[in-house]
Amino acid sequence: MINLPEPQRLHGLVTATHTPFHADGSLNLPVVEKQAAFLLSKQVSTVFIGGSTGESHSLTFDERHLLAKYWMAVTKGTAMRVIVHVGANCLSDAKTLAEQAEDLGAAAIAALTPMYFKPKNVEVLVETMAQIAAMAPETPFYYYDIPLLTGVNLPMPEFLKQARDRIPTLAGIKFTNSDLMAYQYCLRADGGAWDVPFGFDEHMLGALAMGARGAVGSGFNFAAPVYTRLLAAFAQNDFATARTEQFRGVQIISLLASYGYMGAAKAVMAMLGVDVGPARLPNTTLTAAQKDKLHGELEAMGFFEWVK
Repeated sequence: MINLPEPQRLHGLVTATHTPFHADGSLNLPVVEKQAAFLLSKQVSTVFIGGSTGESHSLTFDERHLLAKYWMAVTKGTAMRVIVHVGANCLSDAKTLAEQAEDLGAAAIAALTPMYFKPKNVEVLVETMAQIAAMAPETPFYYYDIPLLTGVNLPMPEFLKQARDRIPTLAGIKFTNSDLMAYQYCLRADGGAWDVPFGFDEHMLGALAMGARGAVGSGFNFAAPVYTRLLAAFAQNDFATARTEQFRGVQIISLLASYGYMGAAKAVMAMLGVDVGPARLPNTTLTAAQKDKLHGELEAMGFFEWVK
């Protein structure tokens, strides 16, 4: 196991970024510069690229490598840290992406489990992740637990127990799981050695109450000020304000989900001046009429004031 020093841990807000596309669905990598600048202007200095929000399973292997290469080039010399998601159904692809991410200088890597042929138990999951992590022997590794999308729901406290001696670079878990009981066990495992950023924007305040120090979320692309205020209020024991900000996040996510979350979230980015293009099928993209309606509903909600 690797004992990450405090400054290297994924504390505060870590934005799970969108992958930008042209209108025809091809990669539009120059937009990465606008994404990075926008997030830095909102005091977000760590990104998680090529994950669920980044539509990684809708990207080719070459596109994923190009995306990582572009993010690393754009952020070189800035305060931005880049975490590269390398997980894939093909273990060989995941291992090569991990090796490339280390060569590029990524701050850390993360990997989802294969989800078509699924690991049948924790032991198999650990072996799979160990093979990926071994290709980046100098880079902190996070397992990305998101059973809602992968269909793999294995006990994460047991994963840490088995993985600590099997994965030398293991830093922790990106915990996108609503099981706050298991989350508490992970936070306390091995005397609190593990970095366990939480992955559900809409449950963030609950996770903070349980001991979370950081969060990885798609909502931070367009609503980072809401969550920054939430973190500040929680730190000051101002729970009334923290609850207000959390509910704002819930309202935003609920509204976007009613349109189809990925397409709606990308539409919101365009409204804020960072056009990341359409979503790729099977995610859907909003029509012009839907975008106009969504804009009106966001305005009525107070969204554009909340995220100034």
